[in-house]
Amino acid sequence: MRWIQRAMLGSVLACVPLLAQAGSVVDAAAAEQRGDYGTALRLYRALATDGHAVAQFNLGLMYADGRWVPKDDAQAVHWYRRAAEQGDANAQHNLGLMYAQGHGVPKDDAQAVHWWRRAAEQGDALAQYNLGVMYADGRGVPKDNAQAVRWYRRAAEQGDAFAQFNLGAMYAQGRGVPRNEQLAYFWWLLAAARGDAEAAQERDRIELRLSASQRAAAQAQARQWRPVQPTTPP
Repeated sequence: MRWIQRAMLGSVLACVPLLAQAGSVVDAAAAEQRGDYGTALRLYRALATDGHAVAQFNLGLMYADGRWVPKDDAQAVHWYRRAAEQGDANAQHNLGLMYAQGHGVPKDDAQAVHWWRRAAEQGDALAQYNLGVMYADGRGVPKDNAQAVRWYRRAAEQGDAFAQFNLGAMYAQGRGVPRNEQLAYFWWLLAAARGDAEAAQERDRIELRLSASQRAAAQAQARQWRPVQPTTPP
């Protein structure tokens, strides 16, 4: 099994559609794109102070990365929290990560679970995967393999290779689901297709134990598979 996924350190510009009504966020992203980082930082800071969640999240990223500002995990937590409390799933995910790793706050698995659950319930695949890990390991919540499978599956269905790998492992080991090597093979096929080298190794190992018809069925299923759009849990 694998542990927590990486922090979301994507482009600030990619966050703009989440708050398209705030023209200054667009201006800040455009300034960043043209290399005018001083203007971008000034605009993001002003917007964050005024309460714009996307700007708060982006400012948290800057402090977490030490991008244009000195690296400061406590400041990253501050801005992530302000955005997370407004319902921003990206900020909720990263705030959970800060608690899980003890960066900028005391390490607290229960708080990590709290924030990841809020993001996961909005369909955030990284948070869904990490929540699955916490259930599988019994960190911040009672150990519950069925719940781990549930959250791995939601992230795996969106195309998250880490979740696909772990879901395959749960099927291979019969943890939280009946043991099923054909389904393990299927999920490892998908993860390997996304460049996961460890999944490719597990795929090749288990393939030797499957019948020709089992391999063919799983391969056909993998060819037809398409990622789903994020949804809230039932």
